[in-house]
Amino acid sequence: MSPTTTDVAIVGAGIWGLAADHFLQRLAPHAQVRLFEAGLRAGGAISTIRQGDFLFEPGPNSLLDNSPELRRLLEDTGLAAQVVAARPEAAKNRFIVRGGRLRPLPMSPPGLLTSDLFSLGAKLRLAREPFVRRAAADAEETLAQFVLRRLGREFLDYAVDPFVSGTFAGVPDELCVRSAFRRLWELEQTHGSLIRGAIHKARERKKAAIASGDDDGAPAVQAGPSGKMLTFADGLQRLVATLAEPLGDRLATGLSLRSVRRTGEAFELHFDGETGRKIVTATNLLLTLPAHAYAEVDFDFDIPTQALGDIPYPPVIAVFFGYNKHPIADPTAGFGFLVPRVEQRRILGTLWNSSAYPGRAPEGGAAFTTYIGGRRQPEITEWEDDRLIEAVRDELQQLMGIESTPDEIILRRWPRAIPQYVMGHRTAMSTIDALEEAQPGLHIGGNFRGGISVGDCVSRAHETAQRIGARLARSTGR
Repeated sequence: MSPTTTDVAIVGAGIWGLAADHFLQRLAPHAQVRLFEAGLRAGGAISTIRQGDFLFEPGPNSLLDNSPELRRLLEDTGLAAQVVAARPEAAKNRFIVRGGRLRPLPMSPPGLLTSDLFSLGAKLRLAREPFVRRAAADAEETLAQFVLRRLGREFLDYAVDPFVSGTFAGVPDELCVRSAFRRLWELEQTHGSLIRGAIHKARERKKAAIASGDDDGAPAVQAGPSGKMLTFADGLQRLVATLAEPLGDRLATGLSLRSVRRTGEAFELHFDGETGRKIVTATNLLLTLPAHAYAEVDFDFDIPTQALGDIPYPPVIAVFFGYNKHPIADPTAGFGFLVPRVEQRRILGTLWNSSAYPGRAPEGGAAFTTYIGGRRQPEITEWEDDRLIEAVRDELQQLMGIESTPDEIILRRWPRAIPQYVMGHRTAMSTIDALEEAQPGLHIGGNFRGGISVGDCVSRAHETAQRIGARLARSTGR
């Protein structure tokens, strides 16, 4: 069996691998780049399911427009002209469950003052935040410790905890603030206060928006994510499909990586597939496997499989309900709601898909996606489908008043969903840095490193493409 030879082999054709290839094509257009994917399609967790007039996204459902590299990717591919922004009234209305009732999350300082989500005591406690001393730069804190120290218990329970369940499907008691929420950590380190830092950042954004002519009158300081929430008319799969389309035979699917051997200046890769074994030799290797998958590959050099294997990936289930007729007589516009752990309910939260974006349900209908499990309640994900669906129906009846039976139900299980940046994550990542130093030409990517969002993955993929491009230039003299 003669091996395939290439300048760059990318193993894993999720958004990380696809974006890295895209940027490499521009940085090193003469280089041979090949991608290998264990699944039968490119895109990883990004997928879109269309059932009649309903559209369901079991993985990521939005892009946050706060990454320059993501914007560049969209411009390069022509997708910038196709993005669909979340409806303004939905993007500005997010809800948190408190006392069994949906309460608006305040999105500005005036909204906070009048909000019934937080008590007067919590609001007064917030006024002390600018005077709380910053932690030492080398201190290690969980997100819960950080928030308790700066903001108090109520903001941890009813703002931070539900946000963490909605992004990481995690719990703030485990996540490392410096690794999982580095921007938050940097606000304290740079400005000595989250409030002062947020004001400073908001002023910077305001100036930039005015200079670009894109000032939409948004409040100076917001509680929600900075940047617009975007998708495409036919779902986020449009992004990965567009990146995969020009690959042709440079993309091979259905191939699982079994071993990696160092052969001088190159790497020899052995893959197994339905049609047999494939051998590939590459002078540059980018691996974008899930952290736990490294233990399944035989390397002839040291790999920190223990450190990678210790990164938790909790199970999550997404349950989609579609209604031909909206089940609420006078529906509230909004992005959805999140459930704090202290409320002791069986769901993490629900996205109001058809309220946030057009084309997610038939005209006059509705679409909702509810999430279950995570680090908070992994045992619930072991329930059978019928029991899960009944639990979601019961929760939506209690919280939203929905009595009618959905016309469309889709359930998607993610046994290992989102990597958790728990305490010790920075140490694990330092072992990856050391591995790359020890093995020139080897690059490790994936959403367990540098951020879990699509924008984070694209940004880190761009950085990796630059490093690979520079190495190719040195070796070829181009």
